Amino acid sequence: MFKTWHHPGRILDRKNIYSGRVFAVDQLHIQTPDGLKVERDLIKTDPTITILAITADQQVIMTSEYRAGVNSDSVSLPAGIVNPGETADQAAKRELQEETGYIAQSVTKMTRITSSEGFMDQFADLMLIKFDPIDRVSTHFDQDEFVNSELVPLTQVLQWIKVGKVNTAQAVSTVSYYELFMK
Repeated sequence: MFKTWHHPGRILDRKNIYSGRVFAVDQLHIQTPDGLKVERDLIKTDPTITILAITADQQVIMTSEYRAGVNSDSVSLPAGIVNPGETADQAAKRELQEETGYIAQSVTKMTRITSSEGFMDQFADLMLIKFDPIDRVSTHFDQDEFVNSELVPLTQVLQWIKVGKVNTAQAVSTVSYYELFMK
């Protein structure tokens, strides 16, 4: 079954055609595992984390933040970039505290997902954080961000996902993975 599953292609040539603040674009010539020779543009990004932060009584931290890709505020889960030299666990604790002020009691990596792997190397580690809503400090946003956060019952989050009010791939994946495998 799937004889070339997870077999890498051979990069024949790589040329960087754009480098920016958040991503770079490389043009690749590749020999695929099944023998095709193809040209692809690859968006290169840093690894990310998405956090399902949940209290003992099933309250979830939801955030609202402006996102350029949809040119509006997006309601989702806390998330962020894993900085160089940082583990996913460290990034999850840091991002949770920076964006919401809450402090992680425990961190568990649930799984890793890819997004748009046809043209992007990004992956996101989906993290489960348990926290006490009483244990809170001040937020520390990046210079170019402002994040609103609210505690929302998990049942409400599931309803928002069902009707499309929460529709980011990472949030849907994180909550779904939790519901299927972690409860």
